[in-house]
Amino acid sequence: MSIRFVRPSAAAALAVLVLVLALAPWPLRAEGPTEPLTIVSRSGRHAFQVEVMRDDAGRAQGLMFRRSMAPDHGMLFDFAQVAPVTMWMKNTYLPLDMLFIRADGTVARIAADTEPLSTRTISSGGPVLAVLELNAGTAAKLGLRPGDKVEHPLFKGR
Repeated sequence: MSIRFVRPSAAAALAVLVLVLALAPWPLRAEGPTEPLTIVSRSGRHAFQVEVMRDDAGRAQGLMFRRSMAPDHGMLFDFAQVAPVTMWMKNTYLPLDMLFIRADGTVARIAADTEPLSTRTISSGGPVLAVLELNAGTAAKLGLRPGDKVEHPLFKGR
């Protein structure tokens, strides 16, 4: 018996690559466009680049399946209305700090070092407009506390 190896054509190789990428789970998804956000605390002004999730699909996906995030990056969830919210860490591999933010940009609550892959709900503890997710330990490292101010166009004029 003989085995013959056939080199695939460039078109066939491209078709396989497209199929693999189309069927791949979200981990291959790169970070999306970012916007500047600043947190003003007693320890100073802290600048971040954040992806903003403004629709149900974006908010549902969040940081799921991501394995890393740059230290000065985060994700801002815009809920479009002020209400109590709950978050969870299902399919989220990164431990995170969650900052629950009122409509005027004031940090209402911080849930520090959340547990990766957990389905336990994390409550805002009251009505908020948004949630900012940062790498776990960022809030402690920067001395962030409830009452600090978040500057981003989402909170302008409120």
